[in-house]
Amino acid sequence: MKTKTLKKNKVNIVTLGCSKNIYDSEVLMGQLKANKFEVSHDSNENDAAIAIINTCGFIDNAKQESIDTIVNFAEAKKAGELSKLYVTGCLSQRYGKDLEQEIPEVDAFFGTSDLPRLLKTLKADYKHELIGERLLTTPSHYAYLKIAEGCDRPCAFCAIPLMRGKHRSTPIEDLVKSAKSLAAKGTKELILIAQDLTYYGLDLYKKRRLSDLLNALSEVEGIEWIRLHYAYPAGFPMDVLEVIRDNPKVCKYLDMPLQHATDNMLRSMKRSITRRKSDELLNKIRETVPGISIRTTLIAGFPGETEEDFNELKDWVSSQEFERLGVFPYSHEEDTSAYELEDNVPQEVKQEKAEEIMALQSEISLRKNQRLVGQKLKVLIDRVEGEYFVARTEFDSPDVDNEVLIKKSDHYMRIGDFQMVLIESADFYDLYASPIA
Repeated sequence: MKTKTLKKNKVNIVTLGCSKNIYDSEVLMGQLKANKFEVSHDSNENDAAIAIINTCGFIDNAKQESIDTIVNFAEAKKAGELSKLYVTGCLSQRYGKDLEQEIPEVDAFFGTSDLPRLLKTLKADYKHELIGERLLTTPSHYAYLKIAEGCDRPCAFCAIPLMRGKHRSTPIEDLVKSAKSLAAKGTKELILIAQDLTYYGLDLYKKRRLSDLLNALSEVEGIEWIRLHYAYPAGFPMDVLEVIRDNPKVCKYLDMPLQHATDNMLRSMKRSITRRKSDELLNKIRETVPGISIRTTLIAGFPGETEEDFNELKDWVSSQEFERLGVFPYSHEEDTSAYELEDNVPQEVKQEKAEEIMALQSEISLRKNQRLVGQKLKVLIDRVEGEYFVARTEFDSPDVDNEVLIKKSDHYMRIGDFQMVLIESADFYDLYASPIA
């Protein structure tokens, strides 16, 4: 038994899933530290008496990873390597009652809005004065900033509203306060996240105010890049494009999940948009913001997807030439409206379709990267990995997009610094560069 060596006041938080979960874990860590807890994140030291697993419940693979992680920690608790085990996040919100029966080693399950109750269970106070205070799990030079919680969209495939509830915007003044706190600690890049950025403000201010928020955040001293993630295409606030174009602190980058290209699939997915409207929006974005990098995600193998639908999707990907693209095989999620449809595309076919689209995209990415050879670009140095300093341009988000590699043996860089570089060569997803003095 190892319980005697455990630090009774130490909490290890394990985060699974998306950047919104990372943000939630960072807020939780900030609260715990303010309550005099010692806090670690995804630690391998195995000396914490308490573990909190922040789970994902979005699609099958993510749910299985969350369950496997809970089971592993439950086994550690049975072996005396842990005193208390708590589970929070989306999977817990969605399946907490079932999990209580199946994994009794967990001391308590908490939903996505249960932070005060979780803290109370740990005999900690929820400190309202800590708006904007977090312990970053990312490198200090960039941070996710969640501007809203929940979603009001009716997408047939998505269980997020079941787990996160209705859309709730955070007031502009609170987000500016958070940004100032982050900037004071060295954050230079804010990555704005929500289930739907473009809905921001409708609930609080009765109108879309994403452009106002961007301008307010850009006034925060020390913030140099602001990046937009998860913009819904239907009802896109066009004034945001002028801010992206004209405000030098707002990256020429837009993450807009489009999911599919055919009217048949878009209607079945309840996306509230047509192929024609999608194309018109993409044309308007590129026309208004020359040089913008558009990231999108697609779903392969949605119920009822025909060979004709899929071929049209491939043709569309080829013609649009998105700068960045990801594909998810469809996951049949209970309690969504798509669950009423027959999941009639075999899993291996979904995977093959996803891989086929990604093969197309890799060729597009290579062509676009090769056009950058000989250009001078501003990059942000993220980390050291192997023989290289790894950096990003304004056109790339961490973990999901392309990277710029600079030979460590030839140059000295500082993590978190901006640097002008010359692009010397390119492959499918990486650029190779040298710094310009």
